[in-house]
Amino acid sequence: MTKIKPLFTLSVLATTTAAAQDDNRPNIIMFLVDDMGWSDSEVAFDGHTYPYNLRHETPNMRRLAAEGVVMSDAYACPVSTPTRTSLMTGMNAAHTGITNWTATTRDTPSDASGGAVAMAADGVTGEIVGDRLSRPEWNINGMSPVDGIAHTQYATPLAKLLYEAGYYTIMVGKAHWASAGTPGASPYNMGFVVNVSGNIAGMPRSYQGEDSYGNTPELWNYLAVQNMTEYYGTHTHLTEALTLEALKTLDYPIRHGEPFFLYMAHYATHTPIQRDDRFIQKYLDRGMDEGQARYASMVEGVDKSLGDILDYIESRGIADNTIIIFMTDNGGNSENKQKGGVLHTQNLPLREGKGSCYEGGIRVPLIFKWPGRIEPGTRISTPVIIEDLFPTIADMAGADTAQAVQQIDGENLVPLITGSGRLDPERTLVWHYPHKWKPYDLEDIDFLSAVRKGDWKLVYRQASGRLELYNLKEDIGERHDLAAKHPRKVRELASELSDRLRAWNAPMPVVRATGEKAVMPDEVFR
Repeated sequence: MTKIKPLFTLSVLATTTAAAQDDNRPNIIMFLVDDMGWSDSEVAFDGHTYPYNLRHETPNMRRLAAEGVVMSDAYACPVSTPTRTSLMTGMNAAHTGITNWTATTRDTPSDASGGAVAMAADGVTGEIVGDRLSRPEWNINGMSPVDGIAHTQYATPLAKLLYEAGYYTIMVGKAHWASAGTPGASPYNMGFVVNVSGNIAGMPRSYQGEDSYGNTPELWNYLAVQNMTEYYGTHTHLTEALTLEALKTLDYPIRHGEPFFLYMAHYATHTPIQRDDRFIQKYLDRGMDEGQARYASMVEGVDKSLGDILDYIESRGIADNTIIIFMTDNGGNSENKQKGGVLHTQNLPLREGKGSCYEGGIRVPLIFKWPGRIEPGTRISTPVIIEDLFPTIADMAGADTAQAVQQIDGENLVPLITGSGRLDPERTLVWHYPHKWKPYDLEDIDFLSAVRKGDWKLVYRQASGRLELYNLKEDIGERHDLAAKHPRKVRELASELSDRLRAWNAPMPVVRATGEKAVMPDEVFR
């Protein structure tokens, strides 16, 4: 077996320590939650409190919002890996060609229309339904910090830039950047000094310490959470265990006066939806069904994690020099029965959920806290997107993005969030999901693309060629298709979306009957 060698030495002794005790560069904590929807917290991101904002108790998210700036129109990708790789590369997912989640097995597509082998490898079962479209050629192995790895996007990871700028880089939780057997599967190759449980897994087999988080003869496979043996056999929910480990990792850089980057990437609230016994009873008492209560307890679990980290940095006297960024990796899962309630309604008022290019799948919570630089308790409505965080975090850390080998698509948000500048609210944002997500038909999820410019958003259905137009200022739920009333706007946005996809050589699904790629949005008019 070929052994992959480390790409660069990441020993503590080699960490840049120049002027460590007097280093005033800010610490940075990126707190990423999995599959939590825009309306799953008590924070009213657009200033309106919707009924679903009242389902879960999230006092620490409210606390962070009061201490920072809330981004009302923030976006991720429809599913996990594209968001995580866009964060690490600064590239749009359509540009990286990483447009779906990576399977655990190398060179194996995860698309439901890609075959039963891929799904079986990740524990997904079910009959494959025939479709007009089949999967595209895409970068099924994710991203790579090494050039020449098949089916990957070669890029300089954000964590590597921060490390080289003198940051003590810490990975805790879910990585999911690449498939097994490729360099991007290891956080150490991506630029992290410390790694707690980050690997190829997109979900845990269990959140329960009693199940050793999936490391049991009955549950174990590639998806088992690693490096958490201290908690095996205990009554410790995975969210709590990861938080405890994260706080341990911070002790060294704090004691040595080194700036740190903590990437706190929780597995929660991804499936399996399992109860966090610290919080579940209150939700059952309120009349939630078992699935709803389990999910609510998981949301409150990540909220407590956020609070524990906020309390810890205050107790260590570094809160005034620590930036907190809170975000989720895609919209809430509205299709999974484990969450209880009524399917495809869990993200109201937004339409649909995870996997979709409608707002419920891509609009996500985003909060920045930067003491002394951001006005507390403010809200910004300028649309922003996940690839913007690469140049933003690099600027916060004083890292040189010119060292990156890739073309960066994101915009630096520092001037916007600090009030020292602006960002064009009419700039074009693009989402692209040329895949079938599950082995059964999901019309409002599968094979979609979208573009937003100002208040206008165009959704392209790749299978039917239909173009839908929505005004998000007037219709956040995307219930009223205005395409027939505004044909010029449809053509304008279809042209912009197509130009981007062509420039990026974006993956396009294949028409089964002809073997040709599906047409671009602007070709619908020909």
